[in-house]
Amino acid sequence: MLIIAAVVWIALHLGVAGSHLRDRVVRGIGEGPFRGAFAAVSIAALVWLSWSYKAAATTPLWHAAPWLLALLALAMLPACVLFVGSVTTPNPTAIGGEGTAAQPRGIQRITRHPMLWSFAIWAAVHIIGNGDTASLVFFGAFLITAVAGMPSIDAKLARRDPAAWSAVEAGTGIVPFAAIVAGRNRLVWNEIGWWRLGLGLSFWGLLLYLHPLIIGVSALPR
Repeated sequence: MLIIAAVVWIALHLGVAGSHLRDRVVRGIGEGPFRGAFAAVSIAALVWLSWSYKAAATTPLWHAAPWLLALLALAMLPACVLFVGSVTTPNPTAIGGEGTAAQPRGIQRITRHPMLWSFAIWAAVHIIGNGDTASLVFFGAFLITAVAGMPSIDAKLARRDPAAWSAVEAGTGIVPFAAIVAGRNRLVWNEIGWWRLGLGLSFWGLLLYLHPLIIGVSALPR
């Protein structure tokens, strides 16, 4: 059941969300109704996937050493900063981001997909840290969706408005810091804002504190 739910989740987001099928459906029913229906189906798929993960039998594949668990917990810090930046900075690649200025600012100078990268890091951290078959399927579904979703979103936006997308693509990159290293952009800390870094750090600390209370397992090595 977990494998079926994971396949449905991946197919929904990669086979529909950024595909030509989406374009045809939107032309038929409109952007608003499509987003509403897609959100409802996504929530149902997420509940099914989560329930299946909780109920699934699992087999250990490896054991993460304490030093590795510490590194994985630390890796969640940039994930939290990217997530905070993604929800506090207008982004043309985000849902409802149409009309956002093409000139990248803040966290977008690092990557034009900060939220998806935060999810990808989160999923990879839990796959490595848990080391069991059920986690591999569950978190693997999110990892595949996040990583493959980046070029899928890019292709969708390029089809929608080629001229506007060219301006976005010219100054940003998918891989974090790639556009900066290539000289197509530069890092401006003032645009990111120290308050976002502080909020990301606080969010990270809160997750570490709540993890054993909600999940039942500490995120830190014991």
